Amino acid sequence: MTEERGTVGPARRRGLADEVADRVRESIFGGVYAPGAQLREVELSRALEVSRGPVREALLRLEREGLVRSEWHRGATVTTLSPRDVAELDSLRGALEELAVRQVVDHASEEDLDAVAEIAARMDRAEDEHALVRYDIAFHDAVYDASRHQRLREAWQAIRSQVHLFLLTRIRVSAADYLTHIPGEHRELAAALSARDAGAALDLFAAHRRHAFDVLSGPGTAAEPEGTRDDAS
Repeated sequence: MTEERGTVGPARRRGLADEVADRVRESIFGGVYAPGAQLREVELSRALEVSRGPVREALLRLEREGLVRSEWHRGATVTTLSPRDVAELDSLRGALEELAVRQVVDHASEEDLDAVAEIAARMDRAEDEHALVRYDIAFHDAVYDASRHQRLREAWQAIRSQVHLFLLTRIRVSAADYLTHIPGEHRELAAALSARDAGAALDLFAAHRRHAFDVLSGPGTAAEPEGTRDDAS
């Protein structure tokens, strides 16, 4: 094997694709591209001033994250969550969060708990619903960090973008409900964790998820597919 094998060329291409993926992801999270919006390679390459290769690679990465779906007759579009998607994300979050809460209560440092509480406190200062969604995700990032459980954090990272999309879908249904309820709900979650009250925290996290699920399962929204939701979550 020679030292020339594996040059920096491919690494630069991967880095550019990462940058494009970051830009498109942020545009989705910022509401520039709503669920169902088409993501055309030609338009993205022109807007980002890159060739179509990195754009194509970036869209494949976002597809693996669950943010983008590709169909032969439509091309790439921002994922629109189906009723089953909503129910599966809800039940998986429930399973991960139950473990996270127990881990936080048992293993988090006071600094970890302070970080969770600080993010909850910032939510009242969010300038709009998209900023509040970012705080919402950051709050859950902090909870998983506080769990001190590496594989649990990795499991959260695997669905993080899809949960962000879940919350964006929620604010499309009712931004006013989201803005009204979310800061207070997260302050209660942070307080229960700071008190290391596992029972109260588990109940509050379950109610928090249930509220979001109910918003997305109401009349005229994504209905719950039969047999996909665990009521215990």
